Amino acid sequence: MAEITAALVKELREKTGAGMMDCKKALAETNGDLEAAIDWLRTKGLSKAAKKADRVTAEGLVAVAARTRGAGMAASAVEVNSETDFVARNAQFQAAVAEIAGLAVDADDLAGLLAAKTAAGTSVSDTLTNLIATIGENMSVRRMATLSADPGVVSLYVHNAAAENMGKIGVLVALKSAGDKAVLEELGRKIAMHVAATAPAATTEAEVDPALVAREREVFAASARESGKPDNIIEKMVEGRIRKFFEEVVLLKQSFVLDPDKTVAEAVKAAEKDAGAPVELTGFVRMVLGEGVEKKQEDFAAEVAAAAKG
Repeated sequence: MAEITAALVKELREKTGAGMMDCKKALAETNGDLEAAIDWLRTKGLSKAAKKADRVTAEGLVAVAARTRGAGMAASAVEVNSETDFVARNAQFQAAVAEIAGLAVDADDLAGLLAAKTAAGTSVSDTLTNLIATIGENMSVRRMATLSADPGVVSLYVHNAAAENMGKIGVLVALKSAGDKAVLEELGRKIAMHVAATAPAATTEAEVDPALVAREREVFAASARESGKPDNIIEKMVEGRIRKFFEEVVLLKQSFVLDPDKTVAEAVKAAEKDAGAPVELTGFVRMVLGEGVEKKQEDFAAEVAAAAKG
């Protein structure tokens, strides 16, 4: 059996909000498998925050940029990391990030972005190298994403903005339509704000990861079986929970934050009258600074002790 360490118990508590003894039992029941332990707690109804995201502490900025392309628009979101939040507030760093986001609109991938030429004639990669030498802190372009709509618009939104079009969370929303651009941009920005708040997993039900659906189905089924009800009732209970799950994670099925009486799909449909043409929400990007990155925990006491030993 795998060793159940205090650190593992602590991590499970942070992810689920469950009690320490429940976390220890869950890990013991699942042989120390963290993800399986989360599901075990959810099955028992002991997880208070099963969908809570991992805590992330990477620093830097997420930036967004857009430009007109043909009868529509193209846009990008990039994450540029630094070692400290202090650098993220540096005007020189912010200017570089803004330029990188603009170049990303036309880049095919991250490698293409790093090779792209800046206004100074140097590549993005070399520009970062020079910035590292100037500021004295390591930096990297971690990732990028692009969206386009033709005809239509791609709306931008930044949450916790540190400067124009850059901050902690960047969102892009693509609306395909030949309708009134002002109406589309207003609708797109409202939906982008909704995306920042609700973190949907996919635009449509068909786009949800089948593995995620299968996992949810297993958890719901295990939980329902604990009720002792017949299999035919359990099956109906699970299907009901799956429908509710899709309403929670699929953007078009979510209740619209700015008008809770409508789903996002209904809000898009309602905007068609003012837009003067059909409107289709074709995709979104939600990029969170440091998402999925674990920052090294510094033990300053140990560091000082090591330094004292020479």
